[in-house]
Amino acid sequence: MMDWTDRHCRAFHRTLTAKSLLYTEMLTTGAVLHGDRDRLLRFGPQEHPVALQLGGSEPAELAAAARIGEAEGYDEINLNVGCPSDRVQSGRFGACLMREPELVAECMAAIGAAVNIPATVKCRIGVDDQDPEESLFELVDLCAKAGVTTFVVHARKAWLKGLSPRENRDIPPLDYPLVWRLKRERPELTIVINGGIGSLDEVDQQLAHVDGVMLGRAAYHTPAVLAEADKRIFGEGEAVDPFAAVEVYRNYVAAELAAGTHLAAMTRHMLGLFHGLPGARAWRRTLTVEGVKAGAGLEVIDRALAEVRSGLEAKRVARGLEAGEAA
Repeated sequence: MMDWTDRHCRAFHRTLTAKSLLYTEMLTTGAVLHGDRDRLLRFGPQEHPVALQLGGSEPAELAAAARIGEAEGYDEINLNVGCPSDRVQSGRFGACLMREPELVAECMAAIGAAVNIPATVKCRIGVDDQDPEESLFELVDLCAKAGVTTFVVHARKAWLKGLSPRENRDIPPLDYPLVWRLKRERPELTIVINGGIGSLDEVDQQLAHVDGVMLGRAAYHTPAVLAEADKRIFGEGEAVDPFAAVEVYRNYVAAELAAGTHLAAMTRHMLGLFHGLPGARAWRRTLTVEGVKAGAGLEVIDRALAEVRSGLEAKRVARGLEAGEAA
């Protein structure tokens, strides 16, 4: 989720779910060690629990970056061994590391020795012509020997030659049963499944086979899916009203505007909140068109919310008229 799950996105998602573990966008070791740490690593206390996801393949650099992440207050360090982008491949990290399971295990051993918080792996089931039944189990077993106990598995291969990163999210077939088998045969490990899961009903189905579910693009494009997660998945609290979530996020936005953050940097993560509801298109249009203008402020969010409320009211009136006619 590079360039997506930044601190503004995470602050917004936290208004919808208090219990779910949030992840940063993948940050390279080079960026963490030599970049603007305040910009890249800063996060708010409301984001907990939150994991720092790293990209890299040099054990010492990963250990150093992990120590920085722990010092910043992150709750987990996650190594990405699943991203298929060209930029990642050229740097010898991401999904191409599925071909080097021994190196991944060495990296995880270094991270585990460097920090006192959980060190986890996010991977694919294989790449290119690998046999997933061999590549996935080999990677997991070697990392488990290095001390890793939690794995997030995107249940697709990544085709590093022939498919774009976007195509790699949809074209390679999903193999959920292989991930379920991994859990059955390695019951002592915590196995989290990822890939193609778009609703809490599907999450419930997956939890019959694995320990956890990661939602990626579904949570970003239709964030309201998170609003019932605490109640349905964790058995705590009540479903969050999306309008109430916007009001909470509005306070965050106000503080960030005062600090000089541009409105669009925050509202871009909210575009899909009312997906499928009357007024959703007007909500997106208002935030997109008005939010990028110089000096745009909270009035843009208020105007967009008014569009949704207007759409819902129009639908309610229409239903009332239909009911009257039917009677």
